[in-house]
Amino acid sequence: MTGDGPAGLAQAVVAGLVTAGRTVATAESLTGGLLCATLVDVPGASAVVRGGVVAYATELKASVLGVDVGALDRTGPVDGVVAEQMARGARRVLRADVGLATTGVAGPGPADGFPAGTVFVAIAADELPGGARHVRLDVPGDRPSVRRETVRAVLAELLPLLPATGWGAAGEGEEQEPSPGS
Repeated sequence: MTGDGPAGLAQAVVAGLVTAGRTVATAESLTGGLLCATLVDVPGASAVVRGGVVAYATELKASVLGVDVGALDRTGPVDGVVAEQMARGARRVLRADVGLATTGVAGPGPADGFPAGTVFVAIAADELPGGARHVRLDVPGDRPSVRRETVRAVLAELLPLLPATGWGAAGEGEEQEPSPGS
């Protein structure tokens, strides 16, 4: 399957990571392993997917992924900085080049002071300013829809950073000064 759904995006992400010679790891809360499963559904994913951590319980975000306990106390798990720290933790724990993270409220009702559909996704990689970035999403729909859209969204965030669009192996995609005599 191709296209901009989760499966098509996963195919494109895996191909881009293979081309770049990069690896990826996931840290998941509300998606409960769906992100990593979507990636490993792609034939050849074993070349680039290091693994995933499902840290559904808040305390596991701190003890396994290294999310700052103070941040969790201040904001709870539904937070962009928490998502970034989760992505960094996945990179570190699983020794990957890129970390992806998902956290939020899948529903059906509110949690941690947020309505269902409030989601943060994050990417961690050396090439990003500050080493990570996050995006807040407000996703309509039922619990399965929120989880699927979260997977689609984080893959869509990563895709433009891969080789076909300018990121990739060290030095690729950067403007180079012309050499003398060019």
